[in-house]
Amino acid sequence: MIKPLTIRSFPHAILHVDGDSFFASCEVAKNPALRGKPVVTGKERGIASSMSYEAKARGVTRAMRLCEIKRICPDAIILPSDYETYSLYSKRMYEIVRRYTPDIEEYSIDECFADLTGMRRPNKMSYEDMAIRIKNELDTELGMTFSIGLSLNKVMAKVGSKWRKPSGLTIIPGYNIHLYLAKLFAGKIWGIGPNTTEYLSKLGIHTAYDFAVKDMDWVKSHLSKPFQEIHGELNGNFVYELTLGQKSDYASISKTKTFTPPSTDKSFIFSQLSKNVENACIKLRRHNLFAKQCAFFLKTQDFQYHGTEIVLTSPVSVPQEILHVIRGKFDELIKPNIQYRATGIVLMNLVHDNPKTIDLFGNSSRIEGATKIFDAIDSVSEKYGKHAVFLGSSLRAMQNPAHTGERGESSERRMNLFQGETARRRIGIPFLGKVI
Repeated sequence: MIKPLTIRSFPHAILHVDGDSFFASCEVAKNPALRGKPVVTGKERGIASSMSYEAKARGVTRAMRLCEIKRICPDAIILPSDYETYSLYSKRMYEIVRRYTPDIEEYSIDECFADLTGMRRPNKMSYEDMAIRIKNELDTELGMTFSIGLSLNKVMAKVGSKWRKPSGLTIIPGYNIHLYLAKLFAGKIWGIGPNTTEYLSKLGIHTAYDFAVKDMDWVKSHLSKPFQEIHGELNGNFVYELTLGQKSDYASISKTKTFTPPSTDKSFIFSQLSKNVENACIKLRRHNLFAKQCAFFLKTQDFQYHGTEIVLTSPVSVPQEILHVIRGKFDELIKPNIQYRATGIVLMNLVHDNPKTIDLFGNSSRIEGATKIFDAIDSVSEKYGKHAVFLGSSLRAMQNPAHTGERGESSERRMNLFQGETARRRIGIPFLGKVI
């Protein structure tokens, strides 16, 4: 017999907003002539990154290669990704939700959580009415659909937003949690992956409700802390606080770039890696972070990865120090006459403080001097655009587009710059008004 897990309704009221096929929907919103057609983004990558529901109905899936998309859906409209425009729609999404509460977690470019708790009196409406109003304003003002979940914590709000897609609105008060969890496989719960799902299945747990009704002693003896926290939320507890404000802490920072056609040119490939390192370090400095460890990889045309990890002698945020230590490893990894299609860098073991140590060989003073130089470079970039100044080792990557031929097609936004804009410098234009 299925029994309620809690008798409470909304001790907290947490909303989850999820954009439906967000990138493809942005393309349709800015060009309504695409409405009702199979639209796919990701042309520059050679694989599908997002697809409209019309394309999904024809069998197009995420990461499908363009040649396969054209085979199963010859009339698919395949577009290069326009992340600049997508970010504008994303900011507008956050702004609409903030009309009802200031407490927003910007979870990703197409998702956010909102804490509506305590906002009934200021907004003069119930939590349910707020969810309805937010969905209506998102759909009508942005010209695309969103799926909304409202419940008493983040995990259950996620259950709600995924319950009925696209364009769903699912409200799950605490006293109805058990009705939803009994119909939901455990693996569909946010945070429970395939391996844990298989493990739970071996223990006789198949539905989310099977997991929720286990007592905490059993959960602690079989599962680690993250799953104990999920178990708490499935039982109606408020475990996961919203992360408010702009994200500034990262476990790691990575930058990867695919280029076409693939290349056997060692100098060109290192230049691509150098550009990735510069981009990763820009993000480090933006958040006042320093890396104590890094890893880089080279990806061959047949999708084989070759890479290594390196512990840095001092925490750094400047690219030439990282490039100096990986250069020798790069020479060891790269093989002649092998075609490579991508490079990537991961900066790890990040810290906010850069401890200044005295060393015999002057490394600390050299790094400190380079840091001051890049502070000045960041100021120049702020005024004239990203990569207004860059390392000589990145020159070939900067001079040549990452993709040539069909995949080198630029997005509409990049091909139609406004007066005063350049390829590196954009005007931060807000997205306003309705899309018809």
